[in-house]
Amino acid sequence: MKKFKITVAAIGALMCFINTANAQEKLTYQKPSKEILDLVDVELAPRTFLDSKNEVMLLAYRDAYKSIEELSIKEMRLGGLRIDPKTFIGSRTRYYNNVKVNFIEEKPKVIQVSGLPNQPKLANFSWSPDEKKVAFTNTVKNGVEVWVLDVKKCQVKKIVSAKANANLGDVINWFKDSQSLLIKLKSSNSKPLIDGENEIPAGPTISVNNGKKAQNRTYQDLLKNKIDEHNFEQLALSDLYKVNLDGEMEPWLANDMFRNVSFSPDGEFVMVKTIARPFSYIVPYYRFASKTTIYNKDGSLVKIIADDPLVEDMPKGFMSTVSHKRSFQWRADKPSSLIYVKALDGGDANKEVEFRDEVFELNHPFEGDGKSMVKTINRYSGISWSTDEVAFLYDYWWNTRNAKTYTFNPSKLDNDPQIIFDRNYQDKYNDPGDLVMVKNEFGRNIVHQKDGKVSLISDGFTKEGQFPMLYSMNLSSGKKETLYKSKMADKLENIIRFIPKTGQLITRIESPNEYPNYYIKKLKSKKPSALTSFENPFKGLEDVHKEVITYKREDGIELSGTLYLPLGYDQEKKEKVPLIMWAYPVEYKDKSTAGQNTQNANQFTYPYYGSPIYWVTKGYAVLDDAAFPIIGEEDEEPNDSFRKQLVANAEAGINAVDELGYIDKSRVAIGGHSYGAFMVANLLSHSNLFAAGIARSGAYNRTLTPFGFQSEERS
Repeated sequence: MKKFKITVAAIGALMCFINTANAQEKLTYQKPSKEILDLVDVELAPRTFLDSKNEVMLLAYRDAYKSIEELSIKEMRLGGLRIDPKTFIGSRTRYYNNVKVNFIEEKPKVIQVSGLPNQPKLANFSWSPDEKKVAFTNTVKNGVEVWVLDVKKCQVKKIVSAKANANLGDVINWFKDSQSLLIKLKSSNSKPLIDGENEIPAGPTISVNNGKKAQNRTYQDLLKNKIDEHNFEQLALSDLYKVNLDGEMEPWLANDMFRNVSFSPDGEFVMVKTIARPFSYIVPYYRFASKTTIYNKDGSLVKIIADDPLVEDMPKGFMSTVSHKRSFQWRADKPSSLIYVKALDGGDANKEVEFRDEVFELNHPFEGDGKSMVKTINRYSGISWSTDEVAFLYDYWWNTRNAKTYTFNPSKLDNDPQIIFDRNYQDKYNDPGDLVMVKNEFGRNIVHQKDGKVSLISDGFTKEGQFPMLYSMNLSSGKKETLYKSKMADKLENIIRFIPKTGQLITRIESPNEYPNYYIKKLKSKKPSALTSFENPFKGLEDVHKEVITYKREDGIELSGTLYLPLGYDQEKKEKVPLIMWAYPVEYKDKSTAGQNTQNANQFTYPYYGSPIYWVTKGYAVLDDAAFPIIGEEDEEPNDSFRKQLVANAEAGINAVDELGYIDKSRVAIGGHSYGAFMVANLLSHSNLFAAGIARSGAYNRTLTPFGFQSEERS
């Protein structure tokens, strides 16, 4: 009898499974409620592309979300890339579906571009050197096309049919004359792809341990076997063709895995970086073996300047790097001078050295090592060129969060560089901002300088709030003079560009309910002129109460978050509502920067795809971007006390909103993405603060990442 009961129970369970399976088969995609759908199914304002002359603004429109059909395309994950093998472009590419031209030199005039393809899927926009044309790709069912827009005529023309190869990016590069382009096309010698699901392996996958001590972080989408190697190579192979504006093509270079293409400022030389075997199963494609070569503009070989090996292991630490020459680039203020960097510590961040990196200049015919220009105390992170007498050098060091900005004289290399900024790069209150750049005779960006002064644009974060500003700085004395400072109290005004020649500013002004729009104004003018008039597509959130709240953690650390109350909430009655807290932990090395507030209540409320703000339409309060600093001062690592600090941050945020009288503390949910999802799992496991959690796209088993995770080194 007992046996019979078990059998009946098993049959009952099986029937439930069958019924459940049948029910699931009949499921279709569901739509959210109207309140949420009205925030999702909207026509977005366009992305803007402004020319350097401040005369033309390209307006590129796109859908808010991809269609189910687009999300369902076959995707190959190879060498760190995600590729659509049918079209030869990244499978996660975000496309634009319409283009308009806004002529802003006088009174703004928006004109619809004519001649666009049906159902356009546009990407990879690229201005011509003279800025009279714009090239872009259009993805169709069987490949990637290349089109060119005549800006003045507002007309487009296809110059390459569906055979471009955009798998490795950098698919379009203009020749200096703006009459021809260098375009990657599918290789004429590539072989068919192999279906790994149906192909029987010819042998096992073998990994060799050569006995070297090494560390590696974990990467996604790596090669796993010989079939992956074959498919990666076929998808990466391309031919380079010179294509004129009439679509006439001539071969330039053939059948290689072209990664990067870069013309010299004068257009006479082209630097080409190619990927080479051997490949790797433990690092992405950008650490595969590679070769960097200089060609004349006609495609004839000049010099191979680097032949780099596969880099599977480097010394321990985020600041370690390769020991060979790296960061090749053209000097922006010279016709054809190459710059590169070499590590003075052998790439080993654990070595104690006076200088970490050395910058070299290499001129035509690009023989030898060139001449040493300057050395950096921290790891090199870039140069902004200006004149023969002044250039700006940047470095940084992760472990201390230190960043330095130097000035040096490229013509007098016996002079030591001068440090003009020496700071914690997480310190937003003392961020000097960005140097104002202008185009030079080569069409390259250089630092604008006049009478020994440069101009900088700062985000303007302070203890009192955010007040973006433009100021000048004397390079000799360091004296600063404020040229413009936003005084808006009910709106956010960001400075997008300063035009030294005319003394004008291009700004972007927004408020919680006013979509960001662009304006132009004289420095001392009170009233700006509108360049755009984008409408708010999220009308359903216009009446939502929004404020930035500040509060303290139990150890005195200042915290902040942006609080949204439910749609239609009565602040006088103060009905107790559930709260969703959304956060992302950030590591800091000192308490002062961890407590800085960089949130602005005047910022436009934009419910992006992963935003928790949608829940205000369903009766929830939302504390978005709640500060979750994880601090480890001096030799302490932040994650040594990760759980304790997580709980302290969460408790402080809940208490702060509760003290305002809005929420029911027994109905609080915590949410986060990626590292935020890891935060959610820990808070649900190690505290009793939350009734529920939303952990989106997280990784939780940290035994799989023994050499560190997120922004912390481990060994």
